[in-house]
Amino acid sequence: MAVKIRLARAGAKKKPFYQIVVADERCKRDGRFIDNVGTYDPNLDPAAIRLEETKTLEWLNKGAQPTDTVKQLMKKSGLWAKFTAKAA
Repeated sequence: MAVKIRLARAGAKKKPFYQIVVADERCKRDGRFIDNVGTYDPNLDPAAIRLEETKTLEWLNKGAQPTDTVKQLMKKSGLWAKFTAKAA
């Protein structure tokens, strides 16, 4: 079972809001997920990124792979640097 950290869309039409979730890659985008590790709101200026650091790092250490978009969000929040420094 390959586990991904990805975005699940919520919110109204033309006003997206995303949950950052850990899910099996075979599940639908907004379908079943294993754990909710944060949120992303692109409607605010600047966009609001909230990640639960301990949960996210725990899943990354277990081998969960972030999607390209989530990886960029982690880089913006500084969490990706913590993960790579810890892994090295």
